[in-house]
Amino acid sequence: MSAREAYLAARVLNALLREDYGGLASRVTRSREGVGLMLADGRWVRLAPGLLFQDFVVAEGERLGLEQVLETLVEVADPADAEGVSAFFEECVAALAALELHDTRAEEVLARRPSYETRAAFVDHPVYPTSRARPGLSEDELVAYAPEFEPSFELWWAAVPRGALAPGSAVRLPAEADPGLPVGAGEALFPVHPLTAGEVRKIDGVRLLGQAAVTVRPTLSMRTVEVTPRLHLKLPLPISTLGAANRRSIKPGTLRDAAAAELLLRELADPDVLLADEQTYAQTGDEHLAWMARRLPEGDVVPVAALNAPGVLDEVGDVVPGYLRLLLRWNVRLFVRYGVALEAHQQNLALVLTGDRMRLLVKDNDGLLASPARLAAAGVAVPEFGDERMLNDDPHALADVFVTITLHLAAAAVTFGALPHARASALLRDTLAEALAEYGDDPMARLLRARTLDAARLTGKSMITAGTLVAKERSGARDVNKFYGTSGPNYLRRA
Repeated sequence: MSAREAYLAARVLNALLREDYGGLASRVTRSREGVGLMLADGRWVRLAPGLLFQDFVVAEGERLGLEQVLETLVEVADPADAEGVSAFFEECVAALAALELHDTRAEEVLARRPSYETRAAFVDHPVYPTSRARPGLSEDELVAYAPEFEPSFELWWAAVPRGALAPGSAVRLPAEADPGLPVGAGEALFPVHPLTAGEVRKIDGVRLLGQAAVTVRPTLSMRTVEVTPRLHLKLPLPISTLGAANRRSIKPGTLRDAAAAELLLRELADPDVLLADEQTYAQTGDEHLAWMARRLPEGDVVPVAALNAPGVLDEVGDVVPGYLRLLLRWNVRLFVRYGVALEAHQQNLALVLTGDRMRLLVKDNDGLLASPARLAAAGVAVPEFGDERMLNDDPHALADVFVTITLHLAAAAVTFGALPHARASALLRDTLAEALAEYGDDPMARLLRARTLDAARLTGKSMITAGTLVAKERSGARDVNKFYGTSGPNYLRRA
């Protein structure tokens, strides 16, 4: 058993315990030897306090095999979930292969002094155990296109009938990304990721033109590629990450909603908050044929996900306290005054450093939740989102997003990854309390305080349950990225 297998097996078992899939948490027992869990093969696994996000995790020093954990998953699974369990097996196999492949290349990549985007890809997702998995891709494809290997490659291109473009679509790419390929008068030129070329070839009326000399590098999200340091292109991919149901294609209407959300947030932004310009895009009726141009501001752009990568904080300095103040002050104001909760996790946030000034950069806003009633009461026009799930007047639904995204992923995962536990807890607690204090007894502030600082436990997301293991028809999840049902200890409370 490799060290990577033991690492992944522990992460998988921790996730199954956290989400209590199949009632697994009920198998936790206490004895003279401590707290533990019996696996399907009779192995008793010692557990330790989880501290963040869950009550218990596999104790340090316990070496598990992936097969042991997956046999236990099969034992507790509902037979109706057989398809999801099989898909999760594939994720685990793909994740282990990707981890081991990365280990063979990591030293070589680091020797090239890679970008912050590449170094961010060295950090595993805080809670999703198989975040390295891109099922269906070969090792050669991973090395050629995944951000942790820092590859560069040429885009493919397609000629698309202009009549197929959705309303709001641009007919021309930004000059830096335009290869100058000739297309017919009634056509528009679309960039195509090499992995998606096969899907585009199947679309009626679209001509796949082949490759052209526009060289790009993948960013942390993989489907977004860097053309220049200030221009990125978001392109569909025919794969899933963070769950079989989390397709990396781009559903029709998504880019229009993201552009509308950006304009809303620009209206509500703090002075030290920047929004990436995502107003230039083109979509069709096919999820594999779309593009969005993202323009970034001047300055050193450091993805928040990179802050926990080795050596990054040594380079950029002690930015975590300042980052938390920017993050929580704005997100609390959005929540209390406007009823807006952002799905801006550590991958969708960055710090922009210019001289001694630090600002927060936000991108990819198509997952936010907004209250039409609260926006209207504040005199703010309610966006006409095509995805009706983005509008919700339920304050607890807004609080669920704030807790699981802003607090857990954007704040806690970064802070506890950078600082000792006691200091991280105090810093996060005090910064959130300061942000909430400005609003006194406002009902929305009281609600958020009750759901965070004063809560006995904090809400969590059931990511593998909704993302892979259980079909939507059985889970009832309208959105697999907003499916709850788990909770963990409140790391904000004093010991």
